[in-house]
Amino acid sequence: MRLDKFLCDCKLGTRSQIKKDIKSGLVTVNDVKILKPEQHIDENADRICYKGQPCVYEKYVYYMLNKPAGVVSATEDQHEQTVIDLLGQQKRDDLFPVGRLDKDTEGLLLITNDGPLAHDLTSPAKHVEKEYECHLAQPFDDRQKEQLEQGVDIGEKALTKPATVNILEEKKIVLTITEGKFHQVKRMLSAVGNEVIYLKRLRMGALTLDESLPKGSFRRLTEEETENLRK
Repeated sequence: MRLDKFLCDCKLGTRSQIKKDIKSGLVTVNDVKILKPEQHIDENADRICYKGQPCVYEKYVYYMLNKPAGVVSATEDQHEQTVIDLLGQQKRDDLFPVGRLDKDTEGLLLITNDGPLAHDLTSPAKHVEKEYECHLAQPFDDRQKEQLEQGVDIGEKALTKPATVNILEEKKIVLTITEGKFHQVKRMLSAVGNEVIYLKRLRMGALTLDESLPKGSFRRLTEEETENLRK
């Protein structure tokens, strides 16, 4: 990895500031002063110090975001605020949201740079559960519950995989699915004659939304949460 990129990934400054500091002799690699920002280093073996302080590199980082409505699940957008923008000073070029929540959907979103884990969590073959709180336009009944739990036609080649439904109130349910098709939850409820008017993701696999996290806020995953996700 380039030395300037390494230091930027450690959140020690902007790329331009880091380059300036390297050229000023403020960075050492294995106790040798390096003056070239493009110098390649082994981030897992070399000892890098910035202004005399050792730098610790994390290959992968994991953030839980409580996504608010009105923000798009993308890394960048010409016109809309993105979930990556919400990270503020923790924002970096290699981060991305795992799976997408619609612009008007709220709740749990994992943001990371761990491509292999993201693939496992979103791959249809892995059958990872996603749990949603759904507020509905019409009363929900046992007939609709039975249809969703058997699989419904949402215009794809096959019926949706069987869902799990927990009825909370007359117009509020928790729906658990193992797929992630475009607008799937909304399309499933439409297929049984209802309409989703509010949608919030509560869980993805072993990761459950921290309800103490305000909308638009984020935090790092704990080691336990990360390990449970990998399992």
